[in-house]
Amino acid sequence: MDHVQASDVHDIAKPSDPRVAPDGEHVAFVRSVPDDDESYESTVYVAPTDGDDDPRRLTLEEGTDAEPRFSPSGDRLAFTSTRGKDDDTQQLWLLPLGSPGGEAERVTDVVGGVSSLAWSPDGTRIAFLQSVTEEDREEERDMTVPEEYEPEEPDPRVVDRTVYRTGTEYFDGRRPQVYVLDVESGDLTRVTDGDHDHAGPTWGDDETLYFTAQKAGEDPDDNYQIDIVACDIESGETEDVHRTTGWGASLAATEDHRIAYTYTEAEQASIQPTELHVYDRAADETYDLTAELDRGLGYEAAPQWGPDEERVFFTTPDEGATSLWSAPGDASESPEREYRGGSVNGAHVADGVTAITKSEWDHPGDLFVLDGSEERRLSRLNDGYLDSVAVSEPEPIAFESEQGPVEGWVLTPPGFSEDETYPLAVEVHGGPHAMWTTSGTMWHEFQTLAARGYVVFWSNPRGSSGFGEEFMQAIERDWGDVTLTDVMAGVEEVADREYIDETNAFLTGGSFGGYMTSWAVGQTDYFRAAVSQRGVYDFAGFYGSTDGAYKLVEGDYDTTPWEEPEYLWEHSPVAYANEVDTPTLLIHSDRDYRTPDNTAELYHRILRKGGVDTRLVRYPREGHELSRSGEPAHIVDRIERIVRWFDGYSEHHDAERALDRPEGDGLSAGADDESDDSGE
Repeated sequence: MDHVQASDVHDIAKPSDPRVAPDGEHVAFVRSVPDDDESYESTVYVAPTDGDDDPRRLTLEEGTDAEPRFSPSGDRLAFTSTRGKDDDTQQLWLLPLGSPGGEAERVTDVVGGVSSLAWSPDGTRIAFLQSVTEEDREEERDMTVPEEYEPEEPDPRVVDRTVYRTGTEYFDGRRPQVYVLDVESGDLTRVTDGDHDHAGPTWGDDETLYFTAQKAGEDPDDNYQIDIVACDIESGETEDVHRTTGWGASLAATEDHRIAYTYTEAEQASIQPTELHVYDRAADETYDLTAELDRGLGYEAAPQWGPDEERVFFTTPDEGATSLWSAPGDASESPEREYRGGSVNGAHVADGVTAITKSEWDHPGDLFVLDGSEERRLSRLNDGYLDSVAVSEPEPIAFESEQGPVEGWVLTPPGFSEDETYPLAVEVHGGPHAMWTTSGTMWHEFQTLAARGYVVFWSNPRGSSGFGEEFMQAIERDWGDVTLTDVMAGVEEVADREYIDETNAFLTGGSFGGYMTSWAVGQTDYFRAAVSQRGVYDFAGFYGSTDGAYKLVEGDYDTTPWEEPEYLWEHSPVAYANEVDTPTLLIHSDRDYRTPDNTAELYHRILRKGGVDTRLVRYPREGHELSRSGEPAHIVDRIERIVRWFDGYSEHHDAERALDRPEGDGLSAGADDESDDSGE
């Protein structure tokens, strides 16, 4: 049987965004798989909820499809797709279902793309978001793009916002606006205007659309206030009906105008749990549904009302897994856990059936339904691949740090024997307020490292979500030593096992995990080599160059670079870079606007000046999501470079240092190194 390899990413399909049909008999979802080295094929599939038949493809293998949404009557499916668009903007498509059915039809051709679809209860309208400039609106390119129109990059680029870029793109004057399409006539109406951001369109009754607007304060980019707005579709009049705070707000409304929304305390918001509230517009009452639940809402699925509009469903990270909860909209009872398991990346509730897409230790992703107490698997997207490779099962472990209990996992190589000794690969998650499971987006990387002969250890140290508010807030004003204490306690616990060669331990992590990797090698020489990915290396530089994530400094550290410059310097990995001896590879993306590369360049230069074995590898066109959704060839290359760097310093692998190997040696794509730094 073969072992998992980095290049296997091309063989792995993943499901997302499940949506149950109104009659509860089918579930639509998106299946994504690499199409080539640079792109993915994402198509809409549908599966019967009884599990009697395999999922079948519903849309053409052309372009990138997303957001399948059944009409309230179930006779049509709306979705977005880049099909036929050279500029890759998502457009709105409608597909007739049932008999006689028909071909999907594109119903928009707009400059800003389409996202966040929401059908009106009577099925006559679809609301959506589109990001456009003031000029786009004036020229009505947000209604129809002229055939001769070709957008131009700003030259020069003028910045007049505190937050002016995110993901891999500059905003360049674009703002998300809300639109409503009349399905029968095809008429498109812009509901919002103005120089501020809108999000979360959701319908109450047939004539009332709710959404959020971030417009409060002198600088909306620089505060957490979010207005919930009601729009009367017939008159076009809008009213600010409520206000919440947080990084963003997800909405779900009922026909009698009860609005479920996310809420995060504004004071040091980055270390506060996200709660679930309901505003009853008719009674002018607000209810806190999660007051007695010591868990913050996750990003896996937006809150949604159940079919009877009496209970609200939501997900949270929960001690190394994902839990689905429900609570009555009036907070008359504590939340009830409906389900716990795996790493869930999507959930939808309708007509007594709950659909979820999740991964577990033995598969990278499939579609399931919860029907009462029964969990039924509706897809086996990767059975052919999984039948051909050896997949190891992680062992859960609980260990004691001097700060208290911590949970993690140990993954041993295929063919593992306790009579042999193995090198140890330690992984640290990002966030910092995130949570790892046995699967999720790291399934492939963990299995690849194990297949290469490493015992892999990962954990949820203090600062992680899913273990309660106190646990998450334990790293306030100290990302480095608090987390490192927990991680090293786990490392020592695992290294005590006779089959671990503790003189051959390696470390890697991305984002906050990159911060921790570079922090650790500045504090200890325990690791033989390290790979720091998309990290934060200097808080002042990060604060000035990141997108809205500068709020992490203000929240987690409760300060700014001008208030406590020395304190932030002392908690930055660059302050100790001159003391590093550990060979350290740095991986970054050229268009990472969450953790921009300027601080990585500073850290790399200090390592170079100190004569440390190092190299900086940069990926063009990629952003902060490289490891999760980057170009397939880049995902493969990144994992192979981690393995190659570790192998070069491992006494258990007959491999030269990566710095001494020919360009492309050990890399399946045979790509040249993006940096020719020798470190010598």
